[in-house]
Formats: sequence, C-alpha cells, structure tokens
Amino acid sequence: MNNILIFGAGEIAEVAHIYLSHDSQFNTVAFTIDKEYKRSDVFRGLPLIEFESLTRLYPPDKFKLFIPISFRDMNIHRAKKFYEAKNMGYDMISYISSKAEIMPETTIGENCFILENNVIQPKVNIGDNCIIWSGNHIGHHSSIGNHCFIASHSVISGHVSVGEYSFIGVNSTIRDNISIAKKNVIGAGALILRNTLASQVYKANATLPADNTSEKIRW
Repeated sequence: MNNILIFGAGEIAEVAHIYLSHDSQFNTVAFTIDKEYKRSDVFRGLPLIEFESLTRLYPPDKFKLFIPISFRDMNIHRAKKFYEAKNMGYDMISYISSKAEIMPETTIGENCFILENNVIQPKVNIGDNCIIWSGNHIGHHSSIGNHCFIASHSVISGHVSVGEYSFIGVNSTIRDNISIAKKNVIGAGALILRNTLASQVYKANATLPADNTSEKIRW
C-alpha cells in the first residue's frame, strides 16, 4: 500500500509532493481538499478530489493519506483533519527525509513530516501529526507532543518535553530538562531557561537599528 493521497492544494502540499516524489517509496495518486476550498480539478498534474468524496473514490483499504497542513490556529486545523481522516478509516504515512539523522531507539508517530538535516538523538519520542522543518537538533530523551510544528534551526536540548499543539520558532534554544507547556508559541530566536506556562507566547527582543546608517560605516 504505497499509493497515497496528499491533503491540500497550496505551498506545503506542493513541497510535500516534491519530497515524496524524489525521496520516498510512496506514489502520490491524487490530492484532496475540502469542497469549499476546491478551485480546480487538477493540482500538480494529478486529480484534486473533494475530501467529502474521498472514501468512495479512494477507499481507505487501498490508499493512505498524508496531511501536511501548516501551523494555522496553533496546529488545530491540522489536528482536526487528522482525526477526521482517522474516523474515516484512513491510515497515514510519515515522511522522514533520507538526509535526516535519526538515531536508534527513537519513536515517530503517524503523519509526521521530518525534513532534511534534522539531528534526532536516541530515546526521542515524537508524537502524531508533527511537522519538523529542516535543520533542527532534538536532544536525547526528549519528547515532542502530538500536533507540534518545529521551524528550522531550533535547538531542543536533552530531556526536554514539548507540549502538544506547540510551535517552536526558527533559531530558538531550549535548555535541557525544560518542560514546554501545551499550546506554546516559542518565538524566533527565543531562549528558554525555565519551564513555561500553557497557552503562552515567549518571544525574543527584536534587533533595533543603530543610530548611524550603512552609508556612514567605514570598513
């Protein structure tokens, strides 16, 4: 059962199709989208099917799904579609780049999208429905809850727990033995040295412009 359908008809679905086509054993046969968002019958040269008609046209005993939706609404939109598909009887694949370094005794759930140059150390547990963009470090004995999104080049040290539905921004750093509560936003460049509270946003200070302009700099 290597024949799959990808949910979506936007940029992330396009990116997912490219990765799957060039770096996996899966064969994408069609795309699917909710009826209200369907604007065409074709996407990337393949049929674009209404999600509401999916079980009739592509039954779950013959096809699997991949749902690479973004972090919209704190990943809730992706989680909702994940559970809808499960209730329809579909199994979901996970894509792990051949250029990611996944150490032994690591567990990865369903419908995960793990891109290149990630280093995932031993004894890491990654839940269902997570997207881990390129170039991150996840330290040993850490856990990533269900429905998380980790943007590029973050450092998650050892024995860190990331709560479900959280977003970890680019170039953020989380010290070892930290608990990130559920539904957190860890902003770009943030440094987390203490446990966090649920549903909070933790942001770094933005860099401010200097008083002089670039034309006045002497090299």
